[in-house]
Amino acid sequence: MTAHDARLHAFRSDLADARLKGEVSAERFVAGLPARISVPVADLRKAPRWDAGVNTQAVFGDDVLVFEEREGWAWIQAERDGYVGYVADTVLGARDHAPTHVVSVPRTFLYPGPDLRIPVSGQLSMGSAVTVTGSAETRGTPYALLSSGQALIAAHLRSIGEVATDYVSVAEGFLGTPYLWGGVSGFGIDCSGLVQ
Repeated sequence: MTAHDARLHAFRSDLADARLKGEVSAERFVAGLPARISVPVADLRKAPRWDAGVNTQAVFGDDVLVFEEREGWAWIQAERDGYVGYVADTVLGARDHAPTHVVSVPRTFLYPGPDLRIPVSGQLSMGSAVTVTGSAETRGTPYALLSSGQALIAAHLRSIGEVATDYVSVAEGFLGTPYLWGGVSGFGIDCSGLVQ
């Protein structure tokens, strides 16, 4: 058997990703079920407990594979970076709409409609994937209308697959962001999260 890093490969003594059959020992192997992170930021913990350490985070719209759900926790693997961990099962949603855009600024607000003067309905971080279904303009500000019925400022998005070419400017956008072990978002970030 090959040595695998359990932070990046979904295996335990009792359960493992079916793709690892023949590579790791486990009592049973299962195929991961597709899901998507449905909250702004989800901590991937080392164990299914609120006091367990955090290895990393996933942001809104990240696709994950779910290998087990039990007692309010889900054991998952993030498809973006391969990290494995436990999340509260309430942070998972269906992959019901294909994302079209990602947030391209460190932080942005979600609004219940295309107007920044109304109370915000949420926040998203850079890298969050959303599905844009339309556009609107209010008092000269263009908005992207989302499949959720919410809106955000259109200039805060880029199309899926569009890559930023000035990495220094992207990193500078995170100046003043608090350091957070395992953080990958504009709300808190560590060195690995900045590189991602």
